[in-house]
Amino acid sequence: MSNASNSRAILPEGWPQPRGYANGMVAEGRVLVTGGLVGWNAESIFAQGFVGQLRQTFLNIKAVVEAGGGRVEDIVRLTWYVTDIVAYRSSLKEMGPIYREVFGRHFPAMAVVAVAALVEPEALLEIEATAVVAH
Repeated sequence: MSNASNSRAILPEGWPQPRGYANGMVAEGRVLVTGGLVGWNAESIFAQGFVGQLRQTFLNIKAVVEAGGGRVEDIVRLTWYVTDIVAYRSSLKEMGPIYREVFGRHFPAMAVVAVAALVEPEALLEIEATAVVAH
């Protein structure tokens, strides 16, 4: 597999450059989707706090994408579900370095949705990923 990404961000003419995400992505290849992944490790032990769970969730996404033959650069969409939008907003400065540690400077299309609860009672967030992996 080459190091070149099989996806690119879409930016309509005249729109401002988004910070930390893409408005849209276009890609060619095999579609790989994750379920909603949470911030626990292989032993089902949750990381502590919102930022800790976020980092573990990112690592879990990376592991699933790589197990499916992809790379983080193949991710074209992330949909986040957070139980505390205030915790999300107040953690933005901490999130950037953690995001770049796991995903580098690859910023797919993203959506963040505040929800009342998640299936796992300890989960503070859950993220679904869609990747398009080269043929």
